[in-house]
Amino acid sequence: MTRTASGSLPRYILQRTLLVIPMIWVILTLVFIVLRVAPGDPVSAALGGKLDQDALDQRREALGFNRPILAQYWDYLSSVARLDFGRTFSDNQPVLHVVRDNGGATLALTVCAFIVALLVGIPLGLIAGRFRDSVPDVVIRLFGILSYAAPIFFVGFLLQAYVAKPLGLPTSGMASPITVFTVEPKTHILLIDVFLSGDSTAIEDVLKHLVLPATTLGLLICGVFIRLVRVNILQTLQSDYVEAAEARGLGRSKVTWRHAFRNALVPVITVIGLQFALLLGGAVLTESTFNWPGLGKKLVDYINDRDYGAVQGIITIFAVAVVLISLLVDIVNALIDPRVRY
Repeated sequence: MTRTASGSLPRYILQRTLLVIPMIWVILTLVFIVLRVAPGDPVSAALGGKLDQDALDQRREALGFNRPILAQYWDYLSSVARLDFGRTFSDNQPVLHVVRDNGGATLALTVCAFIVALLVGIPLGLIAGRFRDSVPDVVIRLFGILSYAAPIFFVGFLLQAYVAKPLGLPTSGMASPITVFTVEPKTHILLIDVFLSGDSTAIEDVLKHLVLPATTLGLLICGVFIRLVRVNILQTLQSDYVEAAEARGLGRSKVTWRHAFRNALVPVITVIGLQFALLLGGAVLTESTFNWPGLGKKLVDYINDRDYGAVQGIITIFAVAVVLISLLVDIVNALIDPRVRY
Protein backbone atom coordinates (compact mmCIF):
# COMPACT_ATOMS: atom_id res chain seq x y z
CA MET A 1 0.00 0.00 0.00
CA THR A 2 2.87 2.33 0.85
CA ARG A 3 4.57 1.50 -2.45
CA THR A 4 1.46 2.43 -4.40
CA ALA A 5 1.13 5.76 -2.62
CA SER A 6 4.78 6.68 -3.06
CA GLY A 7 4.63 5.70 -6.70
CA SER A 8 1.49 7.65 -7.58
CA LEU A 9 1.76 9.98 -10.55
CA PRO A 10 0.35 13.11 -8.79
CA ARG A 11 2.85 12.71 -5.95
CA TYR A 12 5.72 12.29 -8.41
CA ILE A 13 4.69 15.39 -10.37
CA LEU A 14 4.44 17.40 -7.15
CA GLN A 15 7.89 16.28 -6.02
CA ARG A 16 9.48 17.12 -9.37
CA THR A 17 7.73 20.49 -9.49
CA LEU A 18 8.96 21.42 -6.01
CA LEU A 19 12.51 20.48 -7.01
CA VAL A 20 12.32 22.97 -9.87
CA ILE A 21 12.21 25.89 -7.44
CA PRO A 22 15.69 25.39 -5.90
CA MET A 23 17.09 24.48 -9.32
CA ILE A 24 15.92 27.77 -10.80
CA TRP A 25 17.17 29.65 -7.74
CA VAL A 26 20.66 28.17 -8.08
CA ILE A 27 20.77 28.95 -11.80
CA LEU A 28 19.63 32.55 -11.26
CA THR A 29 22.22 33.00 -8.53
CA LEU A 30 25.01 31.70 -10.76
CA VAL A 31 23.96 33.99 -13.62
CA PHE A 32 23.88 36.96 -11.26
CA ILE A 33 27.33 36.20 -9.80
CA VAL A 34 29.09 35.39 -13.08
CA LEU A 35 27.99 38.59 -14.76
CA ARG A 36 29.18 40.66 -11.80
CA VAL A 37 32.65 39.24 -11.29
CA ALA A 38 33.81 40.85 -14.52
CA PRO A 39 35.96 43.97 -14.08
CA GLY A 40 34.05 47.23 -13.87
CA ASP A 41 30.31 47.61 -13.75
CA PRO A 42 27.87 46.54 -16.51
CA VAL A 43 26.82 50.08 -17.41
CA SER A 44 30.38 51.32 -17.95
CA ALA A 45 31.23 48.18 -19.94
CA ALA A 46 28.26 48.64 -22.27
CA LEU A 47 28.07 52.41 -22.57
CA GLY A 48 31.54 53.62 -21.67
CA GLY A 49 32.78 55.97 -24.37
CA LYS A 50 29.25 56.54 -25.65
CA LEU A 51 28.00 58.68 -22.74
CA ASP A 52 29.71 61.21 -20.51
CA GLN A 53 30.34 60.48 -16.83
CA ASP A 54 27.20 62.27 -15.60
CA ALA A 55 24.99 60.32 -18.00
CA LEU A 56 26.69 57.08 -16.96
CA ASP A 57 26.07 57.88 -13.28
CA GLN A 58 22.42 58.62 -13.98
CA ARG A 59 21.98 55.38 -15.94
CA ARG A 60 23.80 53.42 -13.21
CA GLU A 61 21.53 54.91 -10.54
CA ALA A 62 18.38 54.30 -12.59
CA LEU A 63 19.33 50.64 -13.02
CA GLY A 64 20.24 50.22 -9.36
CA PHE A 65 23.93 49.42 -9.83
CA ASN A 66 24.92 51.93 -7.17
CA ARG A 67 23.05 49.91 -4.53
CA PRO A 68 24.58 47.21 -2.32
CA ILE A 69 25.13 43.88 -4.05
CA LEU A 70 22.57 42.07 -1.88
CA ALA A 71 19.95 44.68 -2.75
CA GLN A 72 20.74 44.18 -6.45
CA TYR A 73 20.46 40.42 -5.98
CA TRP A 74 17.04 40.75 -4.34
CA ASP A 75 15.84 43.11 -7.08
CA TYR A 76 17.00 40.61 -9.70
CA LEU A 77 15.17 37.67 -8.10
CA SER A 78 11.98 39.63 -7.51
CA SER A 79 12.01 40.94 -11.09
CA VAL A 80 12.36 37.44 -12.53
CA ALA A 81 9.51 36.27 -10.27
CA ARG A 82 7.36 38.97 -11.94
CA LEU A 83 8.58 37.75 -15.36
CA ASP A 84 10.51 40.99 -15.77
CA PHE A 85 13.89 40.04 -17.26
CA GLY A 86 15.23 43.56 -17.44
CA ARG A 87 16.11 45.88 -20.28
CA THR A 88 18.98 46.03 -22.73
CA PHE A 89 21.60 48.70 -22.13
CA SER A 90 22.53 49.38 -25.76
CA ASP A 91 19.05 50.00 -27.20
CA ASN A 92 16.97 50.26 -23.99
CA GLN A 93 14.22 47.81 -24.81
CA PRO A 94 12.69 45.05 -22.65
CA VAL A 95 14.49 41.73 -22.94
CA LEU A 96 11.12 40.03 -23.39
CA HIS A 97 10.62 42.05 -26.57
CA VAL A 98 14.00 40.83 -27.84
CA VAL A 99 12.97 37.26 -27.08
CA ARG A 100 9.60 37.78 -28.77
CA ASP A 101 11.16 39.18 -31.94
CA ASN A 102 14.06 36.72 -32.23
CA GLY A 103 13.04 33.67 -30.20
CA GLY A 104 10.72 32.33 -32.88
CA ALA A 105 13.61 31.82 -35.28
CA THR A 106 15.60 29.93 -32.63
CA LEU A 107 12.58 27.84 -31.67
CA ALA A 108 11.93 26.84 -35.29
CA LEU A 109 15.59 25.97 -35.83
CA THR A 110 15.79 23.96 -32.59
CA VAL A 111 12.61 21.98 -33.23
CA CYS A 112 13.62 21.17 -36.81
CA ALA A 113 17.11 20.18 -35.64
CA PHE A 114 15.51 17.86 -33.09
CA ILE A 115 13.47 16.27 -35.85
CA VAL A 116 16.61 15.78 -37.94
CA ALA A 117 18.42 14.24 -34.97
CA LEU A 118 15.57 11.83 -34.26
CA LEU A 119 15.04 10.88 -37.91
CA VAL A 120 18.75 10.17 -38.33
CA GLY A 121 19.74 8.90 -34.89
CA ILE A 122 16.91 6.50 -34.04
CA PRO A 123 16.90 4.44 -37.29
CA LEU A 124 20.70 4.27 -37.34
CA GLY A 125 20.78 3.22 -33.69
CA LEU A 126 18.19 0.54 -34.41
CA ILE A 127 20.21 -0.78 -37.37
CA ALA A 128 23.44 -0.76 -35.36
CA GLY A 129 21.83 -2.68 -32.50
CA ARG A 130 20.07 -5.12 -34.79
CA PHE A 131 23.30 -5.99 -36.66
CA ARG A 132 25.77 -5.86 -33.79
CA ASP A 133 29.52 -5.95 -34.62
CA SER A 134 28.82 -5.99 -38.35
CA VAL A 135 30.16 -3.53 -40.91
CA PRO A 136 27.02 -1.32 -40.72
CA ASP A 137 27.32 -1.26 -36.92
CA VAL A 138 30.96 -0.12 -37.03
CA VAL A 139 30.26 2.53 -39.67
CA ILE A 140 27.24 3.88 -37.80
CA ARG A 141 29.09 4.05 -34.48
CA LEU A 142 31.97 5.90 -36.15
CA PHE A 143 29.51 8.34 -37.73
CA GLY A 144 27.88 8.92 -34.34
CA ILE A 145 31.22 9.70 -32.69
CA LEU A 146 32.27 12.07 -35.46
CA SER A 147 28.93 13.89 -35.55
CA TYR A 148 29.07 14.51 -31.80
CA ALA A 149 32.76 15.44 -31.63
CA ALA A 150 33.04 17.66 -34.71
CA PRO A 151 32.88 21.42 -34.00
CA ILE A 152 29.49 22.66 -35.08
CA PHE A 153 30.87 25.66 -37.00
CA PHE A 154 33.21 23.33 -38.90
CA VAL A 155 30.31 21.08 -39.92
CA GLY A 156 28.41 24.18 -41.01
CA PHE A 157 31.28 25.39 -43.17
CA LEU A 158 31.61 21.95 -44.79
CA LEU A 159 27.90 21.88 -45.66
CA GLN A 160 28.10 25.41 -47.03
CA ALA A 161 31.15 24.59 -49.15
CA TYR A 162 30.25 21.14 -50.50
CA VAL A 163 26.49 20.62 -50.15
CA ALA A 164 24.80 23.98 -50.64
CA LYS A 165 25.77 24.60 -54.27
CA PRO A 166 25.06 21.09 -55.68
CA LEU A 167 21.63 21.05 -54.02
CA GLY A 168 20.86 24.71 -54.69
CA LEU A 169 20.43 25.55 -51.01
CA PRO A 170 20.96 29.02 -49.48
CA THR A 171 23.91 29.40 -47.10
CA SER A 172 22.80 32.46 -45.14
CA GLY A 173 19.70 33.94 -43.57
CA MET A 174 16.27 32.60 -42.67
CA ALA A 175 14.53 33.58 -45.91
CA SER A 176 14.89 35.79 -48.95
CA PRO A 177 14.23 39.49 -48.31
CA ILE A 178 11.08 39.42 -50.45
CA THR A 179 9.64 36.63 -48.29
CA VAL A 180 10.40 38.46 -45.05
CA PHE A 181 8.76 41.65 -46.30
CA THR A 182 5.67 40.07 -47.86
CA VAL A 183 4.68 37.54 -45.17
CA GLU A 184 2.59 39.02 -42.37
CA PRO A 185 4.20 38.31 -38.96
CA LYS A 186 1.25 36.79 -37.09
CA THR A 187 3.14 34.51 -34.71
CA HIS A 188 6.73 35.89 -34.90
CA ILE A 189 7.72 32.42 -36.15
CA LEU A 190 8.37 32.78 -39.88
CA LEU A 191 8.07 29.05 -40.55
CA ILE A 192 4.52 29.06 -39.19
CA ASP A 193 3.64 32.41 -40.75
CA VAL A 194 4.50 31.26 -44.27
CA PHE A 195 2.29 28.18 -43.88
CA LEU A 196 -0.54 30.38 -42.61
CA SER A 197 -0.10 32.65 -45.63
CA GLY A 198 -0.51 29.72 -48.01
CA ASP A 199 2.16 31.12 -50.34
CA SER A 200 3.87 28.03 -51.78
CA THR A 201 6.83 30.06 -53.07
CA ALA A 202 7.45 31.55 -49.62
CA ILE A 203 7.09 28.12 -47.98
CA GLU A 204 9.65 26.61 -50.33
CA ASP A 205 11.99 29.54 -49.76
CA VAL A 206 11.88 29.23 -45.96
CA LEU A 207 12.28 25.45 -46.02
CA LYS A 208 15.33 25.71 -48.29
CA HIS A 209 16.96 28.20 -45.94
CA LEU A 210 16.21 25.88 -43.01
CA VAL A 211 17.81 22.71 -44.41
CA LEU A 212 21.50 23.41 -43.78
CA PRO A 213 21.21 25.04 -40.31
CA ALA A 214 18.79 22.37 -39.05
CA THR A 215 20.99 19.57 -40.41
CA THR A 216 24.12 21.09 -38.87
CA LEU A 217 22.49 21.48 -35.46
CA GLY A 218 20.72 18.11 -35.66
CA LEU A 219 23.98 16.28 -36.32
CA LEU A 220 25.27 17.68 -33.04
CA ILE A 221 23.10 15.32 -30.99
CA CYS A 222 22.13 12.52 -33.37
CA GLY A 223 25.21 10.63 -32.17
CA VAL A 224 23.76 10.61 -28.66
CA PHE A 225 20.53 9.06 -29.93
CA ILE A 226 22.45 6.49 -31.99
CA ARG A 227 24.36 5.30 -28.95
CA LEU A 228 21.32 5.28 -26.64
CA VAL A 229 19.10 3.35 -29.03
CA ARG A 230 21.85 0.89 -29.92
CA VAL A 231 22.74 0.08 -26.31
CA ASN A 232 19.13 -0.34 -25.25
CA ILE A 233 18.25 -2.43 -28.29
CA LEU A 234 21.10 -4.80 -27.36
CA GLN A 235 19.94 -4.98 -23.74
CA THR A 236 16.33 -5.57 -24.70
CA LEU A 237 17.16 -8.28 -27.23
CA GLN A 238 18.87 -10.20 -24.42
CA SER A 239 15.89 -10.00 -22.04
CA ASP A 240 13.72 -12.96 -21.07
CA TYR A 241 10.50 -11.80 -22.70
CA VAL A 242 12.27 -11.34 -26.06
CA GLU A 243 13.64 -14.87 -25.84
CA ALA A 244 10.13 -16.09 -24.99
CA ALA A 245 8.71 -14.27 -28.02
CA GLU A 246 11.31 -15.86 -30.25
CA ALA A 247 10.54 -19.27 -28.71
CA ARG A 248 6.90 -18.79 -29.77
CA GLY A 249 8.08 -18.53 -33.37
CA LEU A 250 8.24 -14.77 -33.88
CA GLY A 251 11.00 -13.73 -36.26
CA ARG A 252 13.90 -11.53 -35.10
CA SER A 253 12.65 -8.58 -37.12
CA LYS A 254 9.18 -8.69 -35.56
CA VAL A 255 10.66 -9.05 -32.08
CA THR A 256 12.92 -6.07 -32.70
CA TRP A 257 10.13 -3.81 -33.91
CA ARG A 258 7.33 -4.92 -31.57
CA HIS A 259 9.26 -5.30 -28.32
CA ALA A 260 12.83 -4.02 -28.33
CA PHE A 261 12.29 -0.82 -30.31
CA ARG A 262 9.59 0.59 -28.03
CA ASN A 263 11.59 -0.02 -24.85
CA ALA A 264 14.69 1.46 -26.44
CA LEU A 265 12.88 4.79 -26.88
CA VAL A 266 12.33 5.31 -23.13
CA PRO A 267 15.89 6.52 -22.39
CA VAL A 268 15.77 8.71 -25.49
CA ILE A 269 12.78 10.55 -24.06
CA THR A 270 14.59 10.82 -20.73
CA VAL A 271 17.57 12.70 -22.17
CA ILE A 272 15.56 15.00 -24.43
CA GLY A 273 15.61 17.74 -21.80
CA LEU A 274 19.39 17.53 -21.49
CA GLN A 275 19.86 17.50 -25.25
CA PHE A 276 17.58 20.53 -25.58
CA ALA A 277 20.07 22.45 -23.44
CA LEU A 278 22.86 21.25 -25.72
CA LEU A 279 20.89 22.36 -28.77
CA LEU A 280 20.41 25.84 -27.32
CA GLY A 281 24.17 26.11 -26.86
CA GLY A 282 24.72 24.81 -30.38
CA ALA A 283 22.13 27.23 -31.74
CA VAL A 284 24.39 30.14 -30.82
CA LEU A 285 27.19 28.85 -33.07
CA THR A 286 24.83 27.62 -35.78
CA GLU A 287 23.03 30.95 -36.03
CA SER A 288 26.33 32.80 -36.22
CA THR A 289 27.63 30.43 -38.92
CA PHE A 290 24.53 30.74 -41.11
CA ASN A 291 23.67 34.34 -40.19
CA TRP A 292 20.37 33.02 -38.80
CA PRO A 293 18.46 35.92 -37.17
CA GLY A 294 17.62 34.07 -33.95
CA LEU A 295 18.13 34.61 -30.26
CA GLY A 296 21.54 32.92 -30.29
CA LYS A 297 22.95 35.34 -32.85
CA LYS A 298 21.37 38.23 -30.98
CA LEU A 299 23.04 37.00 -27.79
CA VAL A 300 26.42 36.97 -29.53
CA ASP A 301 25.82 40.53 -30.73
CA TYR A 302 24.98 41.67 -27.19
CA ILE A 303 28.08 39.91 -25.82
CA ASN A 304 30.24 41.73 -28.38
CA ASP A 305 28.60 45.00 -27.31
CA ARG A 306 29.19 44.06 -23.64
CA ASP A 307 25.49 44.61 -23.00
CA TYR A 308 25.28 42.72 -19.70
CA GLY A 309 21.64 43.62 -19.16
CA ALA A 310 20.60 41.84 -22.35
CA VAL A 311 23.01 38.94 -21.77
CA GLN A 312 21.73 38.39 -18.24
CA GLY A 313 18.09 38.46 -19.32
CA ILE A 314 18.52 36.14 -22.32
CA ILE A 315 20.64 33.61 -20.42
CA THR A 316 18.11 33.63 -17.59
CA ILE A 317 15.29 32.87 -20.02
CA PHE A 318 17.35 30.10 -21.62
CA ALA A 319 18.06 28.57 -18.23
CA VAL A 320 14.47 28.69 -17.01
CA ALA A 321 13.25 27.22 -20.31
CA VAL A 322 15.69 24.29 -20.00
CA VAL A 323 14.58 23.55 -16.44
CA LEU A 324 10.88 23.66 -17.34
CA ILE A 325 11.40 21.43 -20.38
CA SER A 326 13.33 18.97 -18.20
CA LEU A 327 10.35 18.91 -15.83
CA LEU A 328 7.99 18.21 -18.73
CA VAL A 329 10.26 15.39 -19.95
CA ASP A 330 10.29 13.84 -16.46
CA ILE A 331 6.49 13.87 -16.37
CA VAL A 332 6.18 12.34 -19.85
CA ASN A 333 8.75 9.72 -18.89
CA ALA A 334 6.73 8.84 -15.78
CA LEU A 335 3.62 8.41 -17.93
CA ILE A 336 5.45 6.07 -20.32
CA ASP A 337 7.44 4.12 -17.72
CA PRO A 338 5.73 3.88 -14.27
CA ARG A 339 8.93 2.48 -12.72
CA VAL A 340 10.52 5.93 -12.54
CA ARG A 341 7.90 7.07 -10.03
CA TYR A 342 9.30 4.86 -7.26
